[in-house]
Amino acid sequence: MKYRIYLSVVLALSRIVCPGQPAPLKTTDICIYGGTAAGVIAAYTAKMEGKKVLLVEPGRHLGGMTTGGLGYTDIGNKYVITGLARDFYRKVGAHYGKFEQWIFEPHVAEDILKGYIARAGVEVLYENRIRQASKDGPTIKSIRLESSQDAARTIEVQAKVFIDCSYEGDLMAAAGVSYTVGREANSQYDETYDGVQLRDKHQFPDGVDPYRTPGHPESGLLWGISPEPPASAGSGDKKVQAYNFRICLSNDPANRIDIKQPDNYDPGHYELLLRYMDKRPWRDLWGGLKFDLMPNHKTDINNNGPFSTDMIGMNYDYPEASYVTRETIIKAHEDYNKGLLYFLGHDPRVPEHLRRQMLEWGYPKDEYTDNNNWSFQLYVREARRMAGAYVMTQANCQGKTVVDDGVGMAAYTMDSHNCQRVVTGGMVKNEGDVQIGGFDPYPVAYRAIIPKPGEATNLYVPVCLSATHIAYGSIRMEPVFMVLGQAAAAAACLAIDDKQPVQEVSVAKLNKLLRDNPLADGSTPEILTDDADGETARIHGSWQKIRYGGYGPTFLADTTGAAASVRYTPVIKRAGTYQVYCYIPKVKKPGGSMAVTVYDGKKASKKQINTEDLRVEGQTSGEWVHIGDFPLPAGKKSYAEITGQGASGTVVADAILWVPRQ
Repeated sequence: MKYRIYLSVVLALSRIVCPGQPAPLKTTDICIYGGTAAGVIAAYTAKMEGKKVLLVEPGRHLGGMTTGGLGYTDIGNKYVITGLARDFYRKVGAHYGKFEQWIFEPHVAEDILKGYIARAGVEVLYENRIRQASKDGPTIKSIRLESSQDAARTIEVQAKVFIDCSYEGDLMAAAGVSYTVGREANSQYDETYDGVQLRDKHQFPDGVDPYRTPGHPESGLLWGISPEPPASAGSGDKKVQAYNFRICLSNDPANRIDIKQPDNYDPGHYELLLRYMDKRPWRDLWGGLKFDLMPNHKTDINNNGPFSTDMIGMNYDYPEASYVTRETIIKAHEDYNKGLLYFLGHDPRVPEHLRRQMLEWGYPKDEYTDNNNWSFQLYVREARRMAGAYVMTQANCQGKTVVDDGVGMAAYTMDSHNCQRVVTGGMVKNEGDVQIGGFDPYPVAYRAIIPKPGEATNLYVPVCLSATHIAYGSIRMEPVFMVLGQAAAAAACLAIDDKQPVQEVSVAKLNKLLRDNPLADGSTPEILTDDADGETARIHGSWQKIRYGGYGPTFLADTTGAAASVRYTPVIKRAGTYQVYCYIPKVKKPGGSMAVTVYDGKKASKKQINTEDLRVEGQTSGEWVHIGDFPLPAGKKSYAEITGQGASGTVVADAILWVPRQ
């Protein structure tokens, strides 16, 4: 017994780092903090460019939200997704027997991202999180990491350049870089949709009583309703848009685990949902859950309506909280989301047809197998945002201000989920939801992913980038984070090679590197020819130009059945075999048939496409259709031509893609 006690003491002491004892040291060229999808792409890029790389991930999994349940990808316009981000969705497509796919199961995404790490041979340090950063003036010299399982175990990492790819911006904050949390007042950047917004989307109808005893304010408020009155419209605050989990369920009986009552279950948390249902009955589960269907009988469930998976008002402390407090917040969100599913399936006050529907679903046996089949990633829509060298604003999103140092593009709606649930006029209302679109793709500034010069000269922040709350709501898509992660890594390589602070890297040189080597492996880049490019597309006939819904800025539509045509001429830099694809946007009353002719420099080959049979993914604006593989000579000797002569409905002409066989 004495021996066992002595051994226990020795083992415990062996885990304590003595005050004077230095932590183990790792040195690298580039240290990436955060194994999100952006972090993986950044690590792969830097390693393939010849740098020594260390990827640090506080958890046990790679991919962040991309592998954590967000498989029904938010895009905006696929045209803006370039380089390795686009390659990721091509790899997803290959898994499902397609050219490209944007809807996928969590484990498929994680396997693909792990494949990048394995191919490049990136060292990954799992279950380590940042404790502090050491600087010499504005230069970060090292960061101190602690084990996520045992804070007494620490590691020191020295690097030439650091990239913060976390959703929280913890490295950025530890390095003393300026940041903000919450919402700016509209007046600060001359915006319209920032700050407090009491709008109609995802909103309660009038007349939903907020009090425990209806009509009796003295009885107190139902759970989840703030006693704080809403501030004036457009005013700023530190409130953070709601988090939830993107929920993966299965209705395959062979792959389904029943939804059980979760920890800390309280049916009182869902009383407000019943009152909403009394006003607006649900016909099915889709009435309050955004039930997006995934391959193999699975879902990506998101928030929908005034009362759903978003745990409104319960995450304000998360961005700057300690790790322990964050775990408490994450657990509360997990219990709330699981409790909502259980409530819908089992509470006798829920209409029977909804309970029956809910019981058809369960947790998938083959997902998150080391986490009780539940996502490891809270949907952190927004946390810290860097106050960097340039702040992206609503004006950038809407094209009123266009930066000249873009290193990626964004295209999604300016989108914020609700920030608080309040009482106004004796009724419950949600506040903070904004969804404003109707603008073209726009560039994201290089200066928005770097700090101010005096704060850090060797740091990139492509995820918690410099943007106002409402502009960040447009930029914050997982594919865009991947694009910016690749740009940050390529720029870091240039900064090291040219011995420059990040503020002095040539953006022109960076963009040339990204264009010439988009997959970071030296392969021949694909060639895009688009209707909006007057250099490569020659338009004949009475086409109508459509601004939204295609690939790139516009696409062309013709309903006359006349001899309208578009000829696309690529500039082939390297002769070889090319796979040729035609992009077909979704339109009402498609023409049934359209002809695509490819001329390879010697002969023409014609293919008829039946657009009525084309199955387009629900989340995307169209699909690439394979026309064929052709040996093409260098130069401008080849072309593809679209014509809709004789078609009975709408014929479209958008983009032609020329993909070299490597």
